[in-house]
Amino acid sequence: MVFRAQSPFCSRAASQPGDAIKPSIYRVGLTLAALLLFTPLTWANDKTASLPDLVARIKSIGLKGEGYPAAVAAQKELSSQGPQALLPLLDAMEGASPLAVNWLAGALETIADRSLRAGAVGQEAGSGIPAAAFEKVVLDRTRSATPRLLAFEWLVKVDPAARDRLIPGMLDDPSADFRRMAVTRLIAAADASKDDAERLDLWKKGLSGATDEDQVKVLVDHLKSAGVTVDLARHFGYLLEWNLIGPFDNSGREGFAKTFPPEVSRDLAVPLQGREGEVKWDPFTSTDKMGEVNLIPIFKNYRDSLAYAVTNYKAAKAGPAQIRLTTPNAWKVWVNGKLVFARDEYHRGSMFDQYVIPVTLQEGHNEILLKICQNEQTEDWAQKWFFKVRITDNSGKAILPAE
Repeated sequence: MVFRAQSPFCSRAASQPGDAIKPSIYRVGLTLAALLLFTPLTWANDKTASLPDLVARIKSIGLKGEGYPAAVAAQKELSSQGPQALLPLLDAMEGASPLAVNWLAGALETIADRSLRAGAVGQEAGSGIPAAAFEKVVLDRTRSATPRLLAFEWLVKVDPAARDRLIPGMLDDPSADFRRMAVTRLIAAADASKDDAERLDLWKKGLSGATDEDQVKVLVDHLKSAGVTVDLARHFGYLLEWNLIGPFDNSGREGFAKTFPPEVSRDLAVPLQGREGEVKWDPFTSTDKMGEVNLIPIFKNYRDSLAYAVTNYKAAKAGPAQIRLTTPNAWKVWVNGKLVFARDEYHRGSMFDQYVIPVTLQEGHNEILLKICQNEQTEDWAQKWFFKVRITDNSGKAILPAE
């Protein structure tokens, strides 16, 4: 699961197994520097080791430190390689762990920077930064985002015209970073245009590729000023139709771990015993423009309580997707009866796409069940009990339910 931090004062690392930072271009920072300074090189540098062997040592790094000495030595040796190693390093990032990608990227950037400063720019591997080959990597949408972004970063350093040549065609790119660049260009072009019809067309085109909240807001505001209304909930793919039941007891915050009847079976016609008597499933449709379901007006005595929400999402085809959840409360999520993730934390804050949970959907109907817990706190800032859920692809683009 990806967890997005709330502020510079909150750690970006989530506390539960499976959490990860949203990927972009990985950098080698203080962690690697500390390792290089303080890790004894019990594995001596092997000048005869092949490049694939050096890469394999780095890719074998374990999350608990397995293989670190060998990896440190391998990273140092890789960084001393010539530009002929650049493309193999990009290839090696495919399927590697985020930690290994970080180290491989560090070696690549060291080599590329040395080649660039030496003025060694060429089209063939071995004669400098291979611009033509890097461009092929950038344009290969079957690759993961990180090597493509690294290749693009170094490509534009040796071929500045590549930015204008490539970015306009990336409005529908599977990488959110490339798509953001394309949207940025369209917004700038609209700002520079003196023609009303052209600006409107550029704003609409930009919105078709925009998934980041800040860019969408800019475009929606522009379109609104031009008399065009945008259905934000649909654009982002928020789920609006739910059945809700509650409240159930969360005294002492013990309800998070307790199994209540809605977790066992969900017959929407059968009443259940709740915290203060009989409760039943009630349909609810969110009218919030960003799909928020506010539970406080729905359930009385909401402190020390929890509630369940269930919906059926119809997928056009089976395959990977992401559930993107926003809530300031403790929560659990099940998909088709399987618990996919949970977080027992209250009032840390909330933000757009706060939690990103990879899931696999089946073709047709998929049941999504939420458990949303509120605690006993009485401070004004703790009086929030809500959730927002949307379904997207891996880049954050909405996957709308099948008709």
